[in-house]
Amino acid sequence: MIERLRARLVAVRYMLATAWPIVLLTAVGLLVAYQFVAPEPPRRVTISTGSDTGAYYAYAQRYAALLAAKGITLEVRTSAGSYENLKRLESGEADVAFVQGGIAPPAENEDERPRALLSLGSVSYEPVWVFYRNEQRVDRLYQLEGRRIAVGEEGSGIRGLALQLLEANDIKPNSPNLVPLAGLTAAEALQQSEIDAAFIVAAQEAPVVQVMLRSPGLRVVSFSQADAYLRRFPFLSKIVLPRGVVDLVRDLPPRDTVLLATTANVVVRDDLHPALATLLLQAMTEVNGKGGFFQRAGEFPTYKDQSFLLSPDAQRYYKSGPPFLQRYLPFSLAVLVERMFVMILPLVMISLPLLKFAPTIYTWRVRSKIYRCYGDLKFLENELRTAYDPLSHQSYVERLERIEDDASTRNIPLAFTDLLYTLREHINLVREKLRRLAAIHDEDKRR
Repeated sequence: MIERLRARLVAVRYMLATAWPIVLLTAVGLLVAYQFVAPEPPRRVTISTGSDTGAYYAYAQRYAALLAAKGITLEVRTSAGSYENLKRLESGEADVAFVQGGIAPPAENEDERPRALLSLGSVSYEPVWVFYRNEQRVDRLYQLEGRRIAVGEEGSGIRGLALQLLEANDIKPNSPNLVPLAGLTAAEALQQSEIDAAFIVAAQEAPVVQVMLRSPGLRVVSFSQADAYLRRFPFLSKIVLPRGVVDLVRDLPPRDTVLLATTANVVVRDDLHPALATLLLQAMTEVNGKGGFFQRAGEFPTYKDQSFLLSPDAQRYYKSGPPFLQRYLPFSLAVLVERMFVMILPLVMISLPLLKFAPTIYTWRVRSKIYRCYGDLKFLENELRTAYDPLSHQSYVERLERIEDDASTRNIPLAFTDLLYTLREHINLVREKLRRLAAIHDEDKRR
């Protein structure tokens, strides 16, 4: 038993001696590959929305519920609007934010676009409602010249858009008739005749829109020049509020109303982890992919507002859908496998050739132990053949015995024992040759 165990240990020792270069090269490959492995995604992400009564906040709450099921906490922070959201993104206070289309005008070329911020796409239309109190129908904004108009609070996306549209109609942004009111406050002021018109950018189901659509004496501007606006403001879209869609009994609105619409866009920092970007895109599809008053099912999310470059992760998502692993595995496990794949692929590429040559290297290492003895034996045989010295006969014998002793003490695996016995046979052949040479010398001496 002891001898068998010793023989097995010898085999293991040779295997380890063969394996360590392979292990070393593999370890180096893993260290190099690790430099290209994306870090694990953070478990907490911050999103900046708008007021807690707005659509952005409602969307974010639904996103948070979907991400929580994947083990990611989405911290929802309210804000004064899109401008503040952009500032939070730029300062690092938020990782994700809703930004109203048109806040950052499209640059003439890609080099002029904000590099630190990327778009995941648009998630919904945001109709531009211009409510007014007037018996005379208004279908062009220049007709509001000289009237008191609520254009939204300072720093809000509504104000930025309203001022752009009014300026295109020769109504100056610094006009004293432009009042910084928004939302329900603007609706109340309009109902009480404190102002004459109000810009509202909100979804049709928003409470402020529903209140104003049903308020007696209030009308909505139906943009007769909608197509012209689309040419001048590429981030806008043309939508139609059908007659009677608000209230069939009261026939509200009393006619088809042409509206302009911007988009609600999800903008992220360019250092957002790719796995989180994909997870957000899946939540956007789940929450915003359904049909509505102004959108077809599956129309959103999409890339409509090109003020920001589209994220490469979003490009892949819109082209191919969620990553393969995330379709079938839990999020955490899918991310782990994706990260490990970056390391496993080079490991396989390095290991396969090495493993292919491992048996050859193993055999060479064992045989080299025997070949050393063969080298000494060959030198001795050559010396006997070319320069045999009878006076050195005893030295030849001792050298031959040392070679045999060396061969006998070689620890080699049992699978290669035949090499050892073959060596000993060859040693006996040289020994026999030495005997013949000694006999020939003795016979010559007797003569």
